Amino acid sequence: MHSFMMRLARVMAMIGGAVLTLLIFLTCISIVGRLLNGVFHGDTMEALAPQFSAWMGARVGPVNGDFELVEAGVAFAIFCFIPLCQITAGHAAVDVFANSFSARVNRVLRMITEIVFALVLVLIAWRLGAGTVSKFENGETSFLLEFPVWWAYGLSLVAAIVAAIVGVYMAVIRSVEAITGQIRIWDGVEVQS
Repeated sequence: MHSFMMRLARVMAMIGGAVLTLLIFLTCISIVGRLLNGVFHGDTMEALAPQFSAWMGARVGPVNGDFELVEAGVAFAIFCFIPLCQITAGHAAVDVFANSFSARVNRVLRMITEIVFALVLVLIAWRLGAGTVSKFENGETSFLLEFPVWWAYGLSLVAAIVAAIVGVYMAVIRSVEAITGQIRIWDGVEVQS
């Protein structure tokens, strides 16, 4: 089961990374287009080559709706990264006091943390599902590109559901560890008894 969850988390992280890479390229192209558009519409270019300036100025510019795509893509990518972060204990942790506790207390603390995290992930997925249905029913579209907003919500919902599943799985694993006293998944954070 753990190897399946790990593969699922890694695949989601790779998808999120691919989306972020595409968004970086999109942003760079848009910035270069905006810069070149300013150059071609500048006083110097219009004075030196007015026809070329008008021709290029009409063809070069920022990517239309780039911020809408970045907004939707980043939300999706964030949800894609949560499962891997959850299963590898990659979230930020402050262990100032926890290091002084016994292994048993630390296992109980990890169990509580994982349960709370799983509950939050389930809550987020549930509310994102409600938001997706709402956006679908009211037919809301983005301002510039006019794509249905529920598409972005729906993609994020799929990633949020995977994050919730991995979160619940880790909560179960950490609960079993706290009850039995045996570590099932070593991730480098545990304190041996």
